[in-house]
Amino acid sequence: MSMIQRMSPRARGALAGVSALAILSTGGFALAESASGPVTGQANAAVRNDHGYADLVEAVAPAVVNVKVEGKAEPAMMSDRGPQGGPHGRSPFNDPNMRDFFERFFGQPMPMPEQTPEGRVQRGEGSGFIIDATGDIVTNAHVAGDADKITVVLQDGTELPAKRIGVDEKTDLALIKVDAGKPLPFVEFADSSKVRVGEEVIAVGNPFGLGGTVTAGIVSATGREVGNGPYDDFLQIDAPINRGNSGGPTFNTEGKVVGVNTLIFSPSGGSVGIGFAIPSNLVKEIVADLRENGTVERGWLGVQIQQMDPDLAKALKLKDDEGALVSQVFDDSPAAKAGVKEGDVIVAFGDTQITKLRDLTTAVARTDPGKAQDLTVWRDGKEKSLKVEVALMPSDGQQANAMGDDEQAKPRLGLSLAPLDDAMRQKMDLGDDTQGVVIAGVQPGSPADDKGLREGDVILEVSGKRVSDPQTVAKAVEQAAKNGEDLVLMSVRRNDGNLYVAVPLGAS
Repeated sequence: MSMIQRMSPRARGALAGVSALAILSTGGFALAESASGPVTGQANAAVRNDHGYADLVEAVAPAVVNVKVEGKAEPAMMSDRGPQGGPHGRSPFNDPNMRDFFERFFGQPMPMPEQTPEGRVQRGEGSGFIIDATGDIVTNAHVAGDADKITVVLQDGTELPAKRIGVDEKTDLALIKVDAGKPLPFVEFADSSKVRVGEEVIAVGNPFGLGGTVTAGIVSATGREVGNGPYDDFLQIDAPINRGNSGGPTFNTEGKVVGVNTLIFSPSGGSVGIGFAIPSNLVKEIVADLRENGTVERGWLGVQIQQMDPDLAKALKLKDDEGALVSQVFDDSPAAKAGVKEGDVIVAFGDTQITKLRDLTTAVARTDPGKAQDLTVWRDGKEKSLKVEVALMPSDGQQANAMGDDEQAKPRLGLSLAPLDDAMRQKMDLGDDTQGVVIAGVQPGSPADDKGLREGDVILEVSGKRVSDPQTVAKAVEQAAKNGEDLVLMSVRRNDGNLYVAVPLGAS
């Protein structure tokens, strides 16, 4: 099975399950590969010539560094017979499943940490690059984000302690700093919006802990989404990158950074020519915020959204499958205050037309908290204009708390619903007085999916009560849960007939 690999310093990400995305790391600290950002430097004049990339590499290599990290795992629980069986604390090293994973997908035994009286020391290595003469260095969040000790190794072998300036886990970027007592060589960022498929690039980093290593290739794709998060926008490159390249730069032939190496697609953990780098323009934005605040402030609407598809568009009477379908609106969020409803399709945010989910998440994230924006939604077969005041995105924990215990435990069926309008009634040959709600989407593996509900079905009743809009369905389901029921009985119109479906209640 193919997988894209990336492992965090604490082996959090990849070890949560086998996926196609994998971080590449070396050493016992389970570091991973990641594409972190754009930086360019004093190598602007370096271009490929008859000597290949030699002049280019000579110009940029002094600004590329190795990043060594250390951290302590929590000590194992001890009994009078020695360590108890099974994993302890947050360390993956005691977990046989983790070790099996490591050996299967990385082709070598999982390195064991060093024992100390205080606990286990986990070590790992990644890459980074210097972006100004004072010693600011870009690397990956999964390299330096959780480390207790960070050491930077310059090209000449000089080792310098580094301090963490800021970390943004959502884009897997970190900014660290060293004090060398003198100006350091650095590189500059390119404009990644001008990168074209087919351009030559080189990747410089520390694969497998070998030290400065250079590989060459081309840009295979831009704007690549790989399901890694809401801000996916990777450059895909075929320059080989491997474990330990995490946080290292990808250069264009002018010696400017176009991306930060972060992920690979691989069946074995080694390079097969499909790697991903964070584009430099995104890196510049994140680094600027980390320099100023130590963190990244993003705008927030307070909705859950899902990608449109042709069936959803057909059910919602949209001419195409562009936009972001709102599947949930958080209580007291900016979206709720603006009047956004579940089942709305957001088609424009400010001046940005929403074609994919990333268009909305990026536009909202880049909006200053407190700023009002026009929001256009598709509702009841027509566009509706709203005004929303964007808020500061809370942390993950704060966002969960903001939902409240009741909201977090709210029963879910796994359905996206839309109102039943006149056009849909005519198409389904329903009477003008027919009331109900159209199923616009069914979440795979949900209770509704297990019971065979389909997109295009019309829900007429829930628990014996007629429904007329998505909100009445949600309220009927919530009331059933409050009454202690573990399922709801629905009357559903499908094609020319009606049927009853008993759907178990699942927690959100």
